[in-house]
Amino acid sequence: MPQKPIVKVIIPAFNEEESIGLVVNDIPKDVVDEVIVVNNGSTDKTDKQALDAGATVLKEPQRGYGAACLKGIKYLTKEGSQPDILVFMDGDYSDYPEEITSLLAPIIEDDKDLVIGSRVLGNLERGAMTPQQVFGNWLSTRLLKLIYGVRYTDLGPFRAIKFSKLMELNMIDRNFGWTVEMQVKAAKLKYAYAEVPVDYRKRIGFSKISGTVKGSILAGHKILYTIFKNI
Repeated sequence: MPQKPIVKVIIPAFNEEESIGLVVNDIPKDVVDEVIVVNNGSTDKTDKQALDAGATVLKEPQRGYGAACLKGIKYLTKEGSQPDILVFMDGDYSDYPEEITSLLAPIIEDDKDLVIGSRVLGNLERGAMTPQQVFGNWLSTRLLKLIYGVRYTDLGPFRAIKFSKLMELNMIDRNFGWTVEMQVKAAKLKYAYAEVPVDYRKRIGFSKISGTVKGSILAGHKILYTIFKNI
């Protein structure tokens, strides 16, 4: 890992016109070489706001968090585009983009392969996570420890990974199971991992997953399915 690695960020975004500009603008430009916003079928001005903030904007009309992430990864597989480290984060301004430097530190300084930003270990604003999210997170991380022997406190989307290691995982999930698929596959391949505390605030706008009963049920089912199918 070079002392000044090439770092790129992928942000899946669906109808985040109110927040995406804030997210892109707060990303430390002295650390990150390119910000890629994947417009995941938005019907608002998400793409325009992202472009105005200086991001590269891709379009993935098939809705799904994993589908958007895979679109961004495909773009980065082009010759000359591969980063040393890839960061994933949400476009709703619930994460603090300036904390990217904290995510990168264990990779650059300690040669970790995967770093998860843990909302559980950081300062979690009251109401930023729903009760079903908190319980689902607790249950999922306990199952990961029981089945795969890894000690996580969070499945949070704010994370960093060596790009070469990400490509070895052969990620395929196109919706709710994306984050846990990465952690399960990394565990099976014995990747060196770490968690760092990150702060988490109430998102701007309405959550399309945790904000509905149906979305929460579907996400919970897919996460548990992904944990068990990879045993």
